[in-house]
Amino acid sequence: MKTILKSTISCPSCGYQKEETMPTDSCEYFYECSKCHKILKPKEGDCCVYCSFGNVPCPPIQLDKKCC
Repeated sequence: MKTILKSTISCPSCGYQKEETMPTDSCEYFYECSKCHKILKPKEGDCCVYCSFGNVPCPPIQLDKKCC
């Protein structure tokens, strides 16, 4: 299975979307929206901002591994 490294994050405050490249060796717990500058944090039960606000989950979750 090929790991997808691009995910589009959608800001829940302003709706702005931006494609980002996910890191393969760390998790991103904080993400600043480029438009409204709100700091996004993972939702309860999610390991990172990509799993909460992205259209593709982070690489470890894609590979059925434990996230950071």
